[in-house]
Amino acid sequence: MFDLAGQTAIVTGAATGIGEAIARRLARAGATVVIADLDAEGAQNVAASIENAIALPVDVTNFSSVTKAFDRVKRVDILVNNAGIGGKAAPLWEQTEEDWQRIIAINQTGVFYCCKAVIGRMREATYGRIVNIASIAGKEGNPNMTGYSATKAAVIGFTKSLAKEVATEGICVNAVAPAVVHTKILDQLTPQQVDYMTQRIPMRRVGKPEEIAAVVHFLSSPDCSFVTGQCYDASGGRATY
Repeated sequence: MFDLAGQTAIVTGAATGIGEAIARRLARAGATVVIADLDAEGAQNVAASIENAIALPVDVTNFSSVTKAFDRVKRVDILVNNAGIGGKAAPLWEQTEEDWQRIIAINQTGVFYCCKAVIGRMREATYGRIVNIASIAGKEGNPNMTGYSATKAAVIGFTKSLAKEVATEGICVNAVAPAVVHTKILDQLTPQQVDYMTQRIPMRRVGKPEEIAAVVHFLSSPDCSFVTGQCYDASGGRATY
């Protein structure tokens, strides 16, 4: 089920965490996986440990970097926009303009750039799967994470809009909204913030990267043929709408 043999997937931010778990899952399903990450050494290490994987250094905040990197990939059947940061953990009055611009550049503009770089080829092929990694924070808003919450809300809105634009062209565009997941991004947060988020999860635990990857796998597959413009929650029951 959810066979990806013969397909090529680009996964951004795949040198670690959720992105790495997604890359490994898609590769096991038969896809050739492109480990796209700003961390060139980390991307290479992950690619070396996966059969049919290649590393591709890319800066998602720079459209020229994205297009040059993606043009090296002959075909793109699947794009998973996973690259992102948590940003500075602080109330609004302690945030700087630089903090705000940086998180928008990576979490929001990066998704736009990557989608723009592949959408033409997907339209020509009349097939494609795009999965954008959002967050429950984009639905509910987390205190001391205004930038993160705002950009993830933007990703959800962007996903729904793009999905409607290409709905008749064989391209499905969806998002996944995890609750807190055990990755290195937690290092950017305070223990109080992690506790705040965990206590709101009915399962009373953080998620695992592999659990997010399982949802992404379906949304990346040909079996996802009548699902588009959706935001799938992977939240341990936190989100109820």
